[in-house]
Amino acid sequence: MAPILRAWVAQGSRRGDPLAILASAPADSPVQGYVPETRALIGLVRRSGNAPAEFAAFAAQSGARAQRLRIAGAAVLARRDRSEALALLAGPGDALSRARDTVEAGRALPGAIATPGAGIAEFLIRLSLDLNAQDVRPLALSFARLASFLAPDNSEIWLVVAELLSLQDRHQPALAALDNIAPDDPFIGTARDLRGRVLAASGRGEAGVAAMRAAAEAPGARVSDWTRLGDLYVELDRHREGAEAYARAIALAGDGSPDNPIWALWLIRGGALERAGQWTEGKAALERAHALAPGEPLVLNYLGYAQLERRENIQEAMRLVAEAHRLAPDDASITDSLGWAYFLTGDIPRAVELLERAAQAEPSDTTINEHLGDAYYRAGRRIEARFAWKAALVYATPEDAARLSAKIETGLTPQLASR
Repeated sequence: MAPILRAWVAQGSRRGDPLAILASAPADSPVQGYVPETRALIGLVRRSGNAPAEFAAFAAQSGARAQRLRIAGAAVLARRDRSEALALLAGPGDALSRARDTVEAGRALPGAIATPGAGIAEFLIRLSLDLNAQDVRPLALSFARLASFLAPDNSEIWLVVAELLSLQDRHQPALAALDNIAPDDPFIGTARDLRGRVLAASGRGEAGVAAMRAAAEAPGARVSDWTRLGDLYVELDRHREGAEAYARAIALAGDGSPDNPIWALWLIRGGALERAGQWTEGKAALERAHALAPGEPLVLNYLGYAQLERRENIQEAMRLVAEAHRLAPDDASITDSLGWAYFLTGDIPRAVELLERAAQAEPSDTTINEHLGDAYYRAGRRIEARFAWKAALVYATPEDAARLSAKIETGLTPQLASR
């Protein structure tokens, strides 16, 4: 950790060159994984060379953290050049959209990483996220809480603290952590979503729904507010109400936007209706999504697979999932759909080949393993079939577990076939 800490201290004290300190970090040290991000942040604060363009290129390549880093960079740039800040905030995403609105209104954008305290806090939250990915959760929470003392106005930190507390079933402290995120923060939508999920996990799903519905019905509510409410309803298995919330999002979205493409809203509405048992309406919504985005693999796969599940229009359904697979050959769920289509049409060797590939990509997926087990059984590979069904059983729902256990015991029958 020392090179990162020294670099930020040098930046704040103006004693020494922070970029030189980072360059001197041992090449074989684990800290090297954190050096590029730190160098980009310090370079932006120091206004060195082509720092804004270099930072923008770095933030665009940083995966899940890109939104956070772009907002942090824009918060620094907005103090001296609003156009540079807005350029950094271009693109889809609820938080980016809220941040753009803040800058365009001439208000101060929160989240700047411009001081040693803020920089070190950002480093600590990176460590927290990486430790959590290695299942070292108590230590991850310790680093996140240290970060919150250094930068109490950093909403990302409170989101991470709340998520880690919730994962430990410490729901009330998680909710208290979320109280630290201001209503005008760019990540308030994410915070509301997490609050709803924490309340649901603590057995207070109605309170979560009430809070998210209040946000959706408030003046100035966004498409994302209705979408998040729909997502919470779906998580609570209230699919019809989820579909209604998605319908409100569609009405508000108009022709859609980069943040909320209209085809995606029709897709999730169709999915909610399908899971609510309203297949006729659900299919119509999915077909609307397909008409709006005929080359979108997610739409092709969902519309095709939903018909395969019902053993309906199998040849057309197979064509849809085959096209989805052509467009997204590395997507395990789509590969599974195509493999299952071959199973249903009797091409067992081809089904096994595709389902094995899907299971290798997603070895813990219940549906994929069950499909593979069914295909193995039909191919006469009975021992391998039972291994696949046992793998599916690990994360199966109670309903699926009963069917899988029966197959393991007696073998595949028409009544026990996967959906």
